[in-house]
Amino acid sequence: MNRLKLKSQNLATFLKKKKKKVMSKTTWEPHTEHGDLSSKDKKDLPDSAFAFPKERKEPITDASHVQNALARFDQVKGVSDEERDLAFANIKKAAQHYHVNMEEKSWHDLGKRPHTKNPTK
Repeated sequence: MNRLKLKSQNLATFLKKKKKKVMSKTTWEPHTEHGDLSSKDKKDLPDSAFAFPKERKEPITDASHVQNALARFDQVKGVSDEERDLAFANIKKAAQHYHVNMEEKSWHDLGKRPHTKNPTK
């Protein structure tokens, strides 16, 4: 019985460490461009300024863009789960940098409820 409990604890520890490694991998870096971005501005941004760097989707250059990336995350088409893992980690890193509160722990939590509180309720 103790061996089974020990194996279960080891598995839980392993999965926690693996999750941290996946979540800690990011490509996002702060950028000096903020506010509204024109098409030219977006073209001039480095890949590291996007949640989805390979596709150059969802720029995250300030708090407003972080919130938009969270709200539109589930609308991004043509990306793999691995790319979503990276994008979520990038958004999370940008949210910390720009002091945006994120309640979601995984990208699987996105799209299940509104991201902003409804002041009328």
